[in-house]
Amino acid sequence: MTLKVEGEREGHMTGSTATTYKSPLHEMTQATPTCLWNDSASIQELTYAIEHGAVGATCNPVIVLGVLKKEMNLWKHRIQSLIRERPTATEDEIAWQLVREISIQGAALLKPIFDVERGRNGRLSIQTDPRLFRDSKAIVEQAVEFNRLAPNMIVKIPVTSAGIPAIEEATYRGVSINATVCFTLPQCIAVAEAVERGLKRRAREGKDIASMGPVCTIMVGRLDDWLKVLIEKENIAVDPGHLEWAGVAVFKKTYGIFRERGYRLRLLSAAFRNHMHWSEFIGGDVVISPPYSWQVRFNASDIVVRKRIDDPVDPRIVDELTKKFPDFRRANTEAGITVEEFDTFGPTRRTLRQFISACHDLDGVVRDVLIPNPDIA
Repeated sequence: MTLKVEGEREGHMTGSTATTYKSPLHEMTQATPTCLWNDSASIQELTYAIEHGAVGATCNPVIVLGVLKKEMNLWKHRIQSLIRERPTATEDEIAWQLVREISIQGAALLKPIFDVERGRNGRLSIQTDPRLFRDSKAIVEQAVEFNRLAPNMIVKIPVTSAGIPAIEEATYRGVSINATVCFTLPQCIAVAEAVERGLKRRAREGKDIASMGPVCTIMVGRLDDWLKVLIEKENIAVDPGHLEWAGVAVFKKTYGIFRERGYRLRLLSAAFRNHMHWSEFIGGDVVISPPYSWQVRFNASDIVVRKRIDDPVDPRIVDELTKKFPDFRRANTEAGITVEEFDTFGPTRRTLRQFISACHDLDGVVRDVLIPNPDIA
């Protein structure tokens, strides 16, 4: 990959006039239907992303933990204020208040975009507590509460067996959802059908659905990661580079089915591991949501911005992955995993463990302010 100095670059020709773009990502957002969201609620990083065409952002305990590590000088005073304002609050309650406030701050930055796009974009995606992944009722209650934090919130709900009914009910209650902890075609279909049920229930009662903007995330890189784990666990030999296509193949197949069936939610690509998790989806009516570091990398590249969403993955690669990895076959087949099996799928367990660990790590950051370590000068 050749690197370029960031700045304006010449894009498409319109008549005799060349259109200039700030970067490859900016070109994608202006010349194709593909949208850019920022996988961070850091104001500095979100500001950069918006300058390059971003129309959305995400927040969760992992992201808040990263923001605090980078910007503790900006947030330590607020943590101290929360401790004084809420003398009986636990470290966990204060930590989740930080999640709310960082999300509200990001949502305010996106509100002008939200107003222009009438709800389809301009949203800040806030995640429900991953520890609730088995409790539909608790997920819905928190989703409704988070939805009230700002008019342009979109709420992440995990695609677990309890998450599917929660997605339907939250949608019915007017919450735009972002389905997360999702890696497979069967999960995406279950999400799409749940959203459709929720939207139809609202429509039958004459409630607004036009301003809602639900999305379904496929954590493409985490499926690739899981197959790499299986290589070591099960001593599987695979041609070099083929594993990098697993998530791409699932995303493209899912996108085709969504178009055929007219589902009213968009797919979102997350968990970036290589440029194909962006470049292979250009041209689709989809969202890509790379972290700031990946945006900088993409914008410094010479990758040509052209429509690739309809380019098929090499059938030989798909065949090899299907034959050697039962979990890829399950992920890439509509009936490959039942809703009851969502919670036990390898990538689901790995991701939930990471998200839940981040909650405890975030508690630890608050604890260091709430109860400073006396052994450290």
